[in-house]
Amino acid sequence: QEYLVASGGGSVQPGGSLRISCATPKYTVNMNCMGWFRQAPGKEREGVAAIYTGGSRAGYADSVKGRFTISQDNAKNTVFLQMNSLKPEDTAMYFCAASPYGVAYPPLEAGSYEYWGQGTQVTVSS
Repeated sequence: QEYLVASGGGSVQPGGSLRISCATPKYTVNMNCMGWFRQAPGKEREGVAAIYTGGSRAGYADSVKGRFTISQDNAKNTVFLQMNSLKPEDTAMYFCAASPYGVAYPPLEAGSYEYWGQGTQVTVSS
């Protein structure tokens, strides 16, 4: 049973762009914080970007600052991750996560989130 629905992954060449989105169609409760994590083969899951839905404050991993932008559509409980200037090292399965509770800043710790979606693959290669 999917609670968070991620979409928009795909393959792109280095330097290209992708936008992935995450919706919460099965919930009526508003999520306080929604974010994106990624996991590459053989590596641990890492926080990429997250946003506090009430005030739009966001946090980013150092590796994506200046390249990725997280945004939201509060009316639809949906967050978007715009990924520009993609690099091969961005290749991973991207997972969205959400929490209706308070999440400490920076909101990039996986343990802070109660709800997770299925992954969407992002592949950057030439």
